[in-house]
Amino acid sequence: MTTDGEIREAAARRTALTLAVAQSVVGAAAPISISLGGLAGQYLLVVNDADPSFATAPVTGFNVGVALGALPAALLMRMLGRRVGFMSGAMVTALGGAIAAIALFQLNFWLFATGLLVIGMGGSFVQQYRFAAADNAPPRFRPRAISWVLGGGVFAAVIGPQAVVWTRDLFDPVQYAGAFVALIGLGLLGVGILSTLNVGRDKVGENAVSGPPPRPLARIILQPRFIVAFACGVGSYALMSFVMTGAPLAMVGCGFTTDEAALGISFHVMAMFAPSFVTGRLIAQFGKERIVAVGMLLLVGCSVVALSGIALWQFWTALVLLGVGWNFAFIGSTAMLTDSYHASEKNQVQGLHDFLLFSTVAFASLMSGFTLNVFGWEMLNWIVFPVAAFCLTLLGLLAVASRRSAASQAGE
Repeated sequence: MTTDGEIREAAARRTALTLAVAQSVVGAAAPISISLGGLAGQYLLVVNDADPSFATAPVTGFNVGVALGALPAALLMRMLGRRVGFMSGAMVTALGGAIAAIALFQLNFWLFATGLLVIGMGGSFVQQYRFAAADNAPPRFRPRAISWVLGGGVFAAVIGPQAVVWTRDLFDPVQYAGAFVALIGLGLLGVGILSTLNVGRDKVGENAVSGPPPRPLARIILQPRFIVAFACGVGSYALMSFVMTGAPLAMVGCGFTTDEAALGISFHVMAMFAPSFVTGRLIAQFGKERIVAVGMLLLVGCSVVALSGIALWQFWTALVLLGVGWNFAFIGSTAMLTDSYHASEKNQVQGLHDFLLFSTVAFASLMSGFTLNVFGWEMLNWIVFPVAAFCLTLLGLLAVASRRSAASQAGE
């Protein structure tokens, strides 16, 4: 006889699989925007004889959009349910692609940045996929559910850059416009996929019955575990965005082609998501904190390789290490975060978390272009070391506190 737990896990698997497929399609907007945002921005600035230091502003617009959309996305899904909310997010992604394409035809830099901001707002819904998968899963399946969803990014890593390669010159001599027209189709396809999602409305009353009543938000975010999870999640994502945003510009500046830069981003995005198929199992075997620590060390390894030279293989290897490090650190910290709140608190915590996270990521992407233009590729990588050291220190302090707490309870 099938138990309630088995039925719930089977439903969680179906939900995670649907969201993984949606991640592979709608999530392809991110590698398209990141790989072309700086290059298209530079192209528009050169055409308009403007300051090239702002070339990464469109990528910043994308990240600002993710940040600005985080709280409204959480609110919309609270009101209408996750299925309708996610479908709406995919429509927003398609709209952003249309705005970006129109901007390229008009050679309008700031309209292009606005288009990427709208794409980013659609991306804020994509970022909620991992939480939806975790919330719908029993505790022992949650890390794997998160990993499954992020595993869909492997296909996004192929779909996005391949869309760039095959479509960016469709409207030649208007550079890059074809890729953003293709993005419209990806958003609409995502609407169809998400319409099959079997996740209903999140009801406050049901959440309140199924767990403790909501605590004040300040009490939740001041928990040591929340602070460490947040710091490691923000630190790993901001470092990844900081280095990745500048990498295509640095590669082209070192004499490599746009296709080689796009391929490097493809390798990077694949490295971001391919480990997801095993990250959940590694977390179950070794613990969340250890996997986060390994991720931070891999980010350090990325910078070591990047600082060793500017050959093509060094750029690509550094980007692969950057992706794997992000995967371990971000999935691990997300799993840590889900331990710090109850079901009745998820909407406010998840929305606030992603708002703060992507606000920081947006700032990192903006500073990437400035740092690259003023100080060079090397400085982008030197900055990784102190941030990673800070996160590793917090993980160490949390581990010491946990051991002391366990010893104290054992003594009682």
